Amino acid sequence: MNRPFVQNVLDSIAKAGFGLLDRHAGKSNDNKLVGLCEDLLSEKGEASGIALAWSVLETYQSLDDGEKLAFFEFLEAQMSPDVDQVQLALDAYKLDATEDKLEALILAAEPKRQELIRRMNMAPEGIYALVSMRRDLLKLVKDNPHLKVVDNDFRALFASWFNRGFLNLKRIDWKTPAHILEKLIAYESVHAITNWDDLRRRLARDRRCYAFYHPALGDDEPLIFVEIALVNHLAENIQSLLNLDESIGDPTKANTAIFYSINNCQPGLKGISLGNFLIKQVVADLQTDLPNLKTFSTLSPIPGFVKWLKKTAYSDRDSPIRELAMQVSEQLDTADMHVDDQAFKQIEKPVKKLCAHYLVNEKSADDIVLNPVARFHLGNGARLERINWIGDMSAKGIRQSASLMVNYLYDLKHIEANHEFFVKQNKIITSSQVKNLLK
Repeated sequence: MNRPFVQNVLDSIAKAGFGLLDRHAGKSNDNKLVGLCEDLLSEKGEASGIALAWSVLETYQSLDDGEKLAFFEFLEAQMSPDVDQVQLALDAYKLDATEDKLEALILAAEPKRQELIRRMNMAPEGIYALVSMRRDLLKLVKDNPHLKVVDNDFRALFASWFNRGFLNLKRIDWKTPAHILEKLIAYESVHAITNWDDLRRRLARDRRCYAFYHPALGDDEPLIFVEIALVNHLAENIQSLLNLDESIGDPTKANTAIFYSINNCQPGLKGISLGNFLIKQVVADLQTDLPNLKTFSTLSPIPGFVKWLKKTAYSDRDSPIRELAMQVSEQLDTADMHVDDQAFKQIEKPVKKLCAHYLVNEKSADDIVLNPVARFHLGNGARLERINWIGDMSAKGIRQSASLMVNYLYDLKHIEANHEFFVKQNKIITSSQVKNLLK
């Protein structure tokens, strides 16, 4: 990792405080870690505090899965707010609603683990270790829902530490160091990069790739990156954009930017809002560099569509949607799933109608759009523009979305209004084409 200067300074300070840590030698890893955490919270010295933070993180990294679970359960059980202290502070504030009493209430209500996380971040490369720690926590939360409160504290702190104001936007091209390009290949999860020729085409002059970096992680660890194609039409098929034999266009003559892949590189930052800032920043940069660009759109997958379709087809609710889903599900199972197959051609219209219903009308338990990709782009102020048949004929595209892909249009004049409609009124802005599918 290309380490920032401040990390080297922290290294020096930490080494000066390591002589203070011998008191925990010989203890088992789990007990040692608990003791180190308690010492870290009570430590007032700078050098010894940084050394303790470093030791906490190093000890954590040596734990096995069971010991990590025990550590997070310690954070949940022993480092939550003291209910009695919170009640006393609340009663005091009710009797005398002063700033001092309010501050005391806030301090009493804050979990001790938040302060512990902040102090662990003092260690050299602490933020990277904490992102990795949250990655482990997220794997455990599903089977241990009581740990959700611990994750809430990580997420709250990360939302501040990875605020847009701290992030650096950089373009990635063929001149970018090879070890960064290798990470792009590894992190690409939407449309796999098959080889170096594939990557070279994605970084050609009629393509763009941008990434956000955080100064505490250095220049070797992108947080999230987006891939863009500069073309002259609203793209409807991902295979054409990724075709290695496609001639390279002139970016100064393109009028449309297609965002076709967005990838979060750090699983430990799941749920931290980065992509919306990335898209808006990239649009601004593209407008400056290439004023000929007038249209900004995505070509997006629809993960979960086929799963929803089959679940709906075999549900016990009696509705026209279920009947149509049953019909289409049977045809999907028997069709050859090839462009020239007649059975496959015949289901285009009903599949697109079902997809429009899924994207617009199917909601989660908290009444939010069910599809995560739709939720992301609509929340950013995009318009649901077009549903494309035979948009992705890869095995993954057929398995997840029956070959469909979606264009979400970022109309720069209406982004903020669309965003307000979505977040305040739960209203989805759609094109006339999508409205017709919903009839």
